[in-house]
Amino acid sequence: MKSSFPSTTLFSARTDGIGRAATIGLVSPLLEVRNLTVEFVTTQGNVTAVRDVSFQIAPGEVLGLVGESGSGKSVSALAILRLLPPQARIHGNIQFRGEDLLTRPEPEMRHIRGAGISMIFQEPMTALNPVMRVGDQIAEAVLAHAGSAAGSKELKQKQIPRGLKSARDDKNIGLNGAPEGAPLQNELDAGLKARFTRTPNSPHEKVTKAEAWRLAVEALRTVAIADPDRRARDYPHQLSGGQRQRVMIAMAVVNRPSLLIADEPTTALDVTIQAQVLDLLSELRVKFSLAMLFISHDLAVVSQVSHRIGVMYAGSLVEMGTAQEVFCRPAHPYTRGLLHSVPTLRTERGQPLQTIEGTVPAITGLPPGCAFEPRCSWRIASCSIELPPLVEVAPGHLARCPVVSAEVR
Repeated sequence: MKSSFPSTTLFSARTDGIGRAATIGLVSPLLEVRNLTVEFVTTQGNVTAVRDVSFQIAPGEVLGLVGESGSGKSVSALAILRLLPPQARIHGNIQFRGEDLLTRPEPEMRHIRGAGISMIFQEPMTALNPVMRVGDQIAEAVLAHAGSAAGSKELKQKQIPRGLKSARDDKNIGLNGAPEGAPLQNELDAGLKARFTRTPNSPHEKVTKAEAWRLAVEALRTVAIADPDRRARDYPHQLSGGQRQRVMIAMAVVNRPSLLIADEPTTALDVTIQAQVLDLLSELRVKFSLAMLFISHDLAVVSQVSHRIGVMYAGSLVEMGTAQEVFCRPAHPYTRGLLHSVPTLRTERGQPLQTIEGTVPAITGLPPGCAFEPRCSWRIASCSIELPPLVEVAPGHLARCPVVSAEVR
């Protein structure tokens, strides 16, 4: 048994298209969050929204973050990108490609957002500008990351969107990271290859508005929007909910980020459109070698797309493990309660559904110990005194519960 978070060596994984993971080797984490705590300064004092959250994401991996509304999932994601309001206080360590995001100056963070880490926000109708054509909004994302100097090592080397990146130093690697001589991804890359392929010391060249517009149209085509040339000239209110969500995805991937944060990307969509969006995200993840932080309160959706799953409750990460471990062998009492409350084909129709007794504590009145302690039938005296640590109850499977930890000793 270990009482600390696992080492920084992770298994990089890929899926077979429907979410099953296959181990392909040991790699360093792309994103590493350690002991993240987020407090908000209010008139009633400091309020803790996220408490001691730690997780890692390997290149190409999908980490699902599941929990009830108000459990701290979205706040954790916004803290990674430093998009929280000024009254937020972020503590801990957030490493992206080995660099601490909490110490980066704001101009550098503006380049990391979108080019290194992109986010699909929860509600596309409020995230999109209602008075701008969707094509202009995607093109604006391209122009925001083209023609400017950046602070990070990756951006200093490229200084243009990954979709328009210059040739790498390796002579055998061509545009898009494919072997030299391999077919180009699309005609747009072929047309821009000569313009953006140059030596590292050559003068920097900006992306024109016309080129950014063509990239925006190509991004809409990538996310399977029919007639993208015409749809790029539409306003958000002229599109359906599913189309607006695809526009958000196109905006997120147009600069070819390494990590995609999807915050409730299927909320308010019907089942058919929800399945289409999930399939699209799976295809884009494989096509662009994306790592993904997938946030949802829907256990069924998370089980389909995630290699590993983290369960959050009242601002704390209470369990972390592979999708199979969490769903087949849940360790934390809260996770067990969640899974038992989900109806299945075996559920007796004449019996009432199982529920978790009690209510989630208010964020302004969290207990000093485990927030689930008042509702837990397994609680012991120490649960109410201090927050239990995440303990490895099985290889790669962690739970924040002293009772479960004692069982594996």
